[in-house]
Amino acid sequence: HGCSLHFLTSLYLLGTFLHTLTKCAMSATDFHLDGDYLIGGLFNIHYASGGLYQTKPQAIDCSSQLFSLSDYRRFQMMRFAVEQINNSTYILPNVSLGYDIFDHCSVTKNFPGILNLISVNGLIQSWFEPLKNFSRVMAVVGPFTSTDALTIAPLFMTDLIPLVSYGVGSSRLSNKIKFPSFLRTVHSNDGMIEVIVKIIVHFNWRWVAFLNSDDDYGRDGLDLFIKKIDGTDICLAYTKALNDNTNYSQIFQQIEAQKIHVVIVFAPEATSEALVETAVQVNFRNKVWIACDTWSINKRLSKMKEIRNIGTVLGVSQPVETVPGFNNFIYSTKRQTFFKNEAQNVFCNQACNCSYVTPEDIISADSSYSFTVYSAVYAIAHGLHNALQCGDGKCSDNITMFPYMVLEELKKSNFTLLNQNIQFDENGDFKSGSYSIVFWNQTGDAQEIGFYSFYPSVQFFINNTMIKWYTDGDVPTSFCSAECPIGYVQKQTGIHKCCFNCEICPNGTYINVTEDPYNCINCKDTQWSEKGSTSCDLRVVEYMPFTDSWAILIMVGAWALVGMTLSMSVLFVVNYNTPVVKSAGGPMCFLILGCLSLSSLSVFFYFGKPTVAFCILRYLPFLLFYTICLACFVVRSFQIVCIFKIAAKVPKLYSWWMKYHGQQLVITVAFITEAFLLLISYSYAAPKPYQDKVWYPDKIILDCEINPKAISCSVILPLLLCSLCFVFSYMGKDLPKNYNEAKAITFCLLLLIFTWIIFVTQYMLYHGKFILMFNALAVLSSLYSFLLWYFLPKCYIIIFQPHRNTPKYFQGLIQNYTKTISQ
Repeated sequence: HGCSLHFLTSLYLLGTFLHTLTKCAMSATDFHLDGDYLIGGLFNIHYASGGLYQTKPQAIDCSSQLFSLSDYRRFQMMRFAVEQINNSTYILPNVSLGYDIFDHCSVTKNFPGILNLISVNGLIQSWFEPLKNFSRVMAVVGPFTSTDALTIAPLFMTDLIPLVSYGVGSSRLSNKIKFPSFLRTVHSNDGMIEVIVKIIVHFNWRWVAFLNSDDDYGRDGLDLFIKKIDGTDICLAYTKALNDNTNYSQIFQQIEAQKIHVVIVFAPEATSEALVETAVQVNFRNKVWIACDTWSINKRLSKMKEIRNIGTVLGVSQPVETVPGFNNFIYSTKRQTFFKNEAQNVFCNQACNCSYVTPEDIISADSSYSFTVYSAVYAIAHGLHNALQCGDGKCSDNITMFPYMVLEELKKSNFTLLNQNIQFDENGDFKSGSYSIVFWNQTGDAQEIGFYSFYPSVQFFINNTMIKWYTDGDVPTSFCSAECPIGYVQKQTGIHKCCFNCEICPNGTYINVTEDPYNCINCKDTQWSEKGSTSCDLRVVEYMPFTDSWAILIMVGAWALVGMTLSMSVLFVVNYNTPVVKSAGGPMCFLILGCLSLSSLSVFFYFGKPTVAFCILRYLPFLLFYTICLACFVVRSFQIVCIFKIAAKVPKLYSWWMKYHGQQLVITVAFITEAFLLLISYSYAAPKPYQDKVWYPDKIILDCEINPKAISCSVILPLLLCSLCFVFSYMGKDLPKNYNEAKAITFCLLLLIFTWIIFVTQYMLYHGKFILMFNALAVLSSLYSFLLWYFLPKCYIIIFQPHRNTPKYFQGLIQNYTKTISQ
């Protein structure tokens, strides 16, 4: 759409051509040179004011506008290059090269010169007629600005007249479908913006302002900058398009208000000069300025008084190449006197009115883009050389030359000029070359401190030590928010990712700044981290091994229990018919002692790395065989109470108990019931190994997982038997003083209850590997409670008090109890 507007402007002004043709006659030999082949030249020797108002169709007289010494130097560089080529016996032997150069001071009021370049004798070749009366102009050097190029380029594209620019940066002109014959000896804005972004990244600046000219050049630069910072840490905090009506002071106030310390200025020289001069006047201080190549080596600005107050100026510039012979050419031209009046008539805007300019002024002027003009002329000459098949000191004179033929050879350009390789890529953009990175030092010179090269490989370098910052020390910073400490993530506040609050990453997470500075990353299940971590550590896997000293001690205790049960069993066998053994339960004693030994098997499976078998055997032996023990003590406590209290009052109950072998029946039913409940429980959800990763963030505890519903099914019966046993044994608390089986059972049950209360409390407070040790101790304590407080006293009587182990002694106790009850 933008190109259409530019072209429509061209067509509109085409109508003014004939009118202006008659008004533009004057003499200007420096702007014209006859030759066998002509090349055009467009230079902004003067700049027209933006406020001109046109009341009738007419061309502008550029010589009355603002003079640009740097552009005049480039104009002279083209003249010098043509003269040098004509003096060469190699490039175009026996062929002379001429030129028609125009002062292109306005975008919309300079078309007579443009139309002259594409016409012959005031006539323009129809696009639908066979090629005839074709213009002798084989190519055009210029124009300098992007807006100029976008405006006039369509007029040259149809006939494929090469338009070789020495200064245009707009990336839109790289589109070969729209601009097939456009080439340039400078890099597009894409390369310039790439270097600017690399400078910003190099110094770790995040919060920047971008001031661009309100034209095709500036808008293209802004668009490219926005695209290139996408995906980086750079934020465009402020942007403003600059024109003749811009309030610079207001811009500076807004930049200051947002605490921006880096200002990029991407605008033509005149606009940049006005901006920087205002910054000095309003005392806008202490910023880093990044200049594009239009003003990065501007000597007038760099040597201004108090320019140091605005801060540090860095810039990207075209490399300044010294062209041998140019100074001599300028002095010789001066001796011949500038702009002699000749008899020939030429078009307007081929006059300078600058006789006051001295050779010294030209030589000392801004030399940027001088080499690009020089290389543009030589590229065209080499294109003609190849198209004319020059060689052996002559060029072919049998070839009818057309601009499109020169274009084809231009695209293939590959030659060396002053040690610089001249090549174009497929888009007509300059392929080789480099940019210089400069710093305005204390003496006001643009000192080269680095480079960015494109050919043969991309290289970027800045010598930081050569820069003297306005801070008199470290590199200035430019952040919306200060960098977060290590271990903190950035939580964005507002539309800019550079503005954020810092939040520390909690336990179990970490931050990887290079991958994602905005989110805490969860550690894996097998890893852990403290808050504020930048990586995760492996969790320590813990369980109670067999080799642990506590495990060994507990297993020794279990083996000791087995040994004691065997010893007691032998003792009871030897003294089987004694009253103490009979009162202890008789044959039931051996069942209890055997079940206590079998229950102790569970203790050994609390140690070692848990497996499915270990988890099952950790609970199965204890629950099954300890239930039998409890059933035996229920029977025993009931018998004691029955003998002394129930038999006399309810004789039928006692007779039924004896008739149907109630003792064996209860124990058998208890065993079968518990076995069935365990079968159901383990079928529903058997214990299985699991890793406890919740209780400790830095550890993994290997344990057995128990389903609460499943385990509750298998512990109902032991709890019921324990309750019944406690009731019956408590009923026998007032039995004969020395006939203390019921009291012993009551005490054992109290120890049992107390043991498991302690364990449950501990389990609620602690879940480390030592909980397995506590569980094994609780099991062992449950076994020892009956072994030590029920069976051991009886062993003591048998061994050390045999006089109390006689029928007569027991009968005496019963008779005394009977007398006491009857009284």
